[in-house]
Amino acid sequence: MSNYTMAQIVSLTGIKSHTLRKWESRYNFLEPLRTETNIRYYTDEQLKKLLNISILTRNGFRISKINEMSETELHNEVSNILLEGSAEDEISALILSVMTLDEDEFDKTVNAEILKTGLITTITGLIYPFLAQIGVLWGVNKVMPAQEHFISNLIRQKIFTAIELLPKPLKNAPKAVLFLPENEHHEIGLLLASFIAQKIGWRVYYLGQNVPDENINMVTEITNPDVLVTMFITHSYKSVAQKLKKITSEINLPLIVSGYIEHPNLLTSISNSIHYLSTPEDFVPLLKTIAKERIVFSD
Repeated sequence: MSNYTMAQIVSLTGIKSHTLRKWESRYNFLEPLRTETNIRYYTDEQLKKLLNISILTRNGFRISKINEMSETELHNEVSNILLEGSAEDEISALILSVMTLDEDEFDKTVNAEILKTGLITTITGLIYPFLAQIGVLWGVNKVMPAQEHFISNLIRQKIFTAIELLPKPLKNAPKAVLFLPENEHHEIGLLLASFIAQKIGWRVYYLGQNVPDENINMVTEITNPDVLVTMFITHSYKSVAQKLKKITSEINLPLIVSGYIEHPNLLTSISNSIHYLSTPEDFVPLLKTIAKERIVFSD
C-alpha cells in the first residue's frame, strides 16, 4: 500500500488543499491519517475515492449529497458520467484504472474516446495529459513497478496495433529517426510520436530506448533522415545540454526535443538545429514545416 501527501493528492485529483481540509472538518467520508508530527497523508483507497469524488463534483454533484452515497451509488454515478465525460473526468478514470490494475476500465475509457475523436486526438488530448499527470507518481516513486509496466504495456499494445493498420509510406516520404539517448527508458511518449509521424506519411526509423551515440550516428549515415526526434524525462538542464551538445556536434540535422526538462527555453542556445516541442499538438505542424524546408534545401 502506498501513502500520498496532500500535495500529491491535489496534483492527482485537482481538488484544492483548502477544499480537502474543509471536507475533512465537515464530512465523514474523508479521514486522512497523520504522521507522528501531525502531517496529513492519504492511502490508496482514499486516493481512489477522491478521484471518483472529483469526477462527481466537476459534474455538479453537491458534496453533501456525495457524503450520503454508498460506495455502490458513487461508483454507478461515476460510470454514468464517464459515458459522456470530459477530458478531466477521463484522465481521472485512467488514473483509477492504474491504481486498480483494471484493464477493462482502461480499454473502455480509451476506446470510447477513440470512437469520438480518433486516435491522434485521443493521444494528444487524453493519453499525453494522463501520462503527465501520473508522472507525479513516477517522480516520487509512488507507483509500483507493476502498475507502471501495466499501463505502459496497455498503451504499447494500442500503438503497435494502430501502426500495423497504417499504409506503408511513399518511396519519397520524409524520414525521421526516433530514439531515446543513453540512460533514458520511458519510451511511451516516443512511441506515440512514432505513430503520429507515420500517420501523416513519414517513414520512421524507431531505435527505442537507451541508444548509444554511435548507433545514432550509424543509422543517420545509412538512412539520411530529414529530422531526429528524442525525449527526456525529468532531467536537469545541465545533463540534457551535455547530451544534446554531443549529438548536434556530430549530426547536422533538425533535432526535435521534448519532455520534462528544466529551462527548455535555453535549449535552442545549444544549437539552432534544436526545436523544443512544448505541446504534442505542435508536433504535426513542426514536422510539416521541417519537411517543406528540407525539400526546398535539397532542391
